[in-house]
Amino acid sequence: MHIELRNLTKRFSSHDALVNLSLSLEPGQVVALLGGNGAGKTTLLRCLSGIYKATSGEVLFDGEPFRRDRIDQRRRFGFLPDLPDLPDITVLRHISLLLRLYEREYVGVEERVIEALRGLDMLPYFESPLVSLSRGQRYKAALAGLMAADPEVLYFDEPFAAGMDAQGMNALRMFSREAAGSRQRTIIYTTQILEIAENFSDRVLILNGGELHAFDTLANLLSAPGDSLTGLFKRLREEAYERSDIYGA
Repeated sequence: MHIELRNLTKRFSSHDALVNLSLSLEPGQVVALLGGNGAGKTTLLRCLSGIYKATSGEVLFDGEPFRRDRIDQRRRFGFLPDLPDLPDITVLRHISLLLRLYEREYVGVEERVIEALRGLDMLPYFESPLVSLSRGQRYKAALAGLMAADPEVLYFDEPFAAGMDAQGMNALRMFSREAAGSRQRTIIYTTQILEIAENFSDRVLILNGGELHAFDTLANLLSAPGDSLTGLFKRLREEAYERSDIYGA
């Protein structure tokens, strides 16, 4: 699915969380969404998934404006927050309900569910109530459901800080790479860990103060020998300080 943002703005009473974001994203990519605290990362994911209604601008899916009340459009993506709010049911019941919502109740889906649970080391807990699990296990249960449903686009908010163990994080990487490569899925995730973004992304999207500062491949962003995302962020902060000095003069 091709995703396009046109002058997307989200305004809260006290500040603008997103300011005139415009970009185009082709399918089949893993995108790292980066920025400091308050940069607008989570707000962007919530606007893309319809949790927040944009103040102005629009999101387009394959050239068609995204409408929050369009169930057919909402079935094309999945959003997993860093602290998913899950019902008091078993892991398998949760996944079953999710598959029904995504209309994925077809022959062979059972194998996808088993594969997802096994890859995340959650197969022994398929009959366990979600409320009885640890934070990391609950996150993996929610992730297993989305892996089985396999929507065209997946939004993950801080998946590498959600309490998952090493096996869970590795399963997420493997699934994302396979989904983007063989099925042209799009994965957009936020992280504060720059080393992860350097090793697990096709493109990097950097926000600062709700504004788009960069959206490109890592190779283009780090064009000089010895460049790193840490150095890039340092330069962006210095440029922001310089602009503040100029505007304040």
